[in-house]
Amino acid sequence: MNKKNNNSNNNHIELSGLSNHLWESASILRGPIDAADFKTYIFPFLFFKRISDVYDEEMKAALDESDGDLEYAQFPENHRFQIPNDCHWEDIREKGENIGYALQEAMRSIEKANPDTLHSIFGDAQWTNKDRLSDALLKDLIEHFSKLSLGNQNCKADILGQSYEYLIKKFADLTNKKAGEFYTPRSVVALMVRILAPREGGTIYDPACGTGGMLLEALHYVKEHGGSENLMLGKLYGQEKNLTTSAIARMNLFLHGAEDFRIERGDTLRLPAFYSGDSLATFDCVIANPPFSLQKWGDEIWQNDPYGRNFVGLPPAKTGDFAWVQHMIKSMAPKTGRMAVVLPHGVLFRMAKEGKIRRKLIEIDILEAVIGLGPNLFYGTGLAACILVFRATKQQSHRERVLFIDASKEFKTGRAQNELLPEHIENIHGWYADFQDVEGACRVITLDEVRENDYNLNIPRYVEPVIEEETMTLDQAIANFKESIEAAYKAEDRLKDLLKREGLMT
Repeated sequence: MNKKNNNSNNNHIELSGLSNHLWESASILRGPIDAADFKTYIFPFLFFKRISDVYDEEMKAALDESDGDLEYAQFPENHRFQIPNDCHWEDIREKGENIGYALQEAMRSIEKANPDTLHSIFGDAQWTNKDRLSDALLKDLIEHFSKLSLGNQNCKADILGQSYEYLIKKFADLTNKKAGEFYTPRSVVALMVRILAPREGGTIYDPACGTGGMLLEALHYVKEHGGSENLMLGKLYGQEKNLTTSAIARMNLFLHGAEDFRIERGDTLRLPAFYSGDSLATFDCVIANPPFSLQKWGDEIWQNDPYGRNFVGLPPAKTGDFAWVQHMIKSMAPKTGRMAVVLPHGVLFRMAKEGKIRRKLIEIDILEAVIGLGPNLFYGTGLAACILVFRATKQQSHRERVLFIDASKEFKTGRAQNELLPEHIENIHGWYADFQDVEGACRVITLDEVRENDYNLNIPRYVEPVIEEETMTLDQAIANFKESIEAAYKAEDRLKDLLKREGLMT
């Protein structure tokens, strides 16, 4: 393809500037496009602009290296992604009519030119629907994005990635209830990743990966703790049922600079994407915030599940929470496997089928911790949730024991939603890491005590809140007593005066 001249600003882009610029793009769509659909259009636009600008940088570098040899510069080896002729951002920018059609054709051609990495990456947005996306609106959107250069030279991957995450959260805020389907608050994610403590070279799997935030946080944790990013190549795995959301997850990872990961679209409970021979693939870290109490989750398949995921029982058809738990346990590596999963509190105490499943899981002795979170931390529900932590092989001192943590007071109250702050994460993780009793916060419970409670894991059964009683020193008590006596004498004197004035007392 012919290299185009991009008139974008060539200054380094700061995080706040880029975040605000991206958020302003949503204003262009307001009216014709519902807020819930903004992400369907904005994210593919951003990704298209990014790969076009990076392609231009790669072209320039190859031309400089080859003394202007255009044929050499166009070799696939010189580019991360291939952009066919007439499919570059600037090609679409030049269009004056039928822009949506040209845009859709360009995106599909790019996907076909990069089948191993970009298949279906742009999602299923209807760019050709002129009732929603007129040529004038698309032109405005293109020109807005064209104001900034999003190549590596001006826009580092960490800045672009953080801006992308900012945009995901803003869209989640806009669509609160629906947001729970694709977004987990990053503070909760950070807590779960700290608990699992992924290490370089270890595999990480999210079976309900949404927009990819948990996988990215795990990668970030490894890098922050001195791990090599190169040793994480081919180590990130995720599956997501929703087409648009799975595409956003892949774009999210690419824009953060991640490489050689696998995000597959599909129904994890009905048709898991990762397996080894006749068995499910296993991973070192398994982490997820699956849909709460999912109905019609696939119990008809699990009655004879080919992967043996009903190993402690078939969950009820109307509540799929323990289907996710069993799938994730089956996905843990035999020795190094550990998992953290967000669930509704009902899994801790509901009886019938779930009670029997819970009993068998507890007896296997792989449940390490039950953490009760505060209310209104998640999009789409004001209810409090819990985190269950499992380990395929517990350390000796943790065997036949479960740590119960009551973190229900660990949050900052917000206007629309509560929030876990860094100090809250520090407290909860500290209790988990120490694995010992702290009055009013956590207790290490033996399995015998759990058995005595009929395998009910409801946290208040095991962790009693501290009842704060007002205490005072002896000096304060004496002073208060003297004040009370003086007040009583004064009241008595006033009563005597009143009676004398009324002639009732001489």
